Amino acid sequence: MTGLCGEPPAGFLHSAADHATILEHVTVNVVRHGVVLFTSDRGIGPAEAARAAEAAGFDGFYVPEHTHIPVRRDAAHPRTGGADLPDDRYLRTLDPWVSLSMAAAVTSTIRLGTAVALPAEHDPIALAKTIASLDHLSGGRVVLGVGFGWNTDELSDHGVPAGRRRTVLREYLEAMQALWSQKEASYVGEFVSFDASWAWPKPATQPRPPVLLGAAGNQRSFAWIARSADGWLTTPGEQDIEEKLGLLRQEWRTAGRTGQPDVAVLAGRPDPDALQRWRALGVTDVLFGLPDRAEDEVIAYLGRLAAKVGLRGCQQH
Repeated sequence: MTGLCGEPPAGFLHSAADHATILEHVTVNVVRHGVVLFTSDRGIGPAEAARAAEAAGFDGFYVPEHTHIPVRRDAAHPRTGGADLPDDRYLRTLDPWVSLSMAAAVTSTIRLGTAVALPAEHDPIALAKTIASLDHLSGGRVVLGVGFGWNTDELSDHGVPAGRRRTVLREYLEAMQALWSQKEASYVGEFVSFDASWAWPKPATQPRPPVLLGAAGNQRSFAWIARSADGWLTTPGEQDIEEKLGLLRQEWRTAGRTGQPDVAVLAGRPDPDALQRWRALGVTDVLFGLPDRAEDEVIAYLGRLAAKVGLRGCQQH
């Protein structure tokens, strides 16, 4: 698989032997750098943004999800603490799977993720097909960032019972994993059940694409991750990450999980000291937000951001 310049991306190893030789001499925690575009019906589109991010050397392209925003809401936004929204793009959000399909069509190496998707708002059988199809057509590049959903009024319109969003999300992920990994898949739960069924394609990564939970860093979230996900996606501006990573890894071990959970930090402006600390802590991904401006402005911004974090991109032809 090649990048936009027809060459392997920076740091790509051409053979397993090369990989093994280097690992004999160097042990480095490699951090992936990604970008998040709050996709909407204005500014740069997802295809153009993903193509430019890949050309600049970024490893991941992520988009959020909201199906709609009820005008009258009881749910408080976690950043404003009330009914006010910090950004009107919440009202204008594009469908994440359509957006990522557009991105997949014009890229070849960049990971395609959600930050975050809301599976509880969808039929899980149909959503499993959508995600597996995107993963298949993109060459196994999907990263499934999921959330419980802060907007409980939005969830209620989708029939998610009050106080059950964590259970609904867990069951939906389990049901989708059955469809993704079993030849004859079946599942029985409180919110989704189906008898033995065939469903292809299967995702490239088995038994599921990487699943990250986007949630506040606390014991309850980490216990949920240890049971049902593969890693943690922080909230914007998450504090005390070192302490929280210790708690996450403790829950991971208690649940009998092997290896280490992935950790993706939603960062603000690139801070070299913070990036170094996160690398030392074992953070696997750092994600930066993109502005919703015209294409030329966003491409220029990506170039500046890539330079600040030390990425080596390529020139588009």
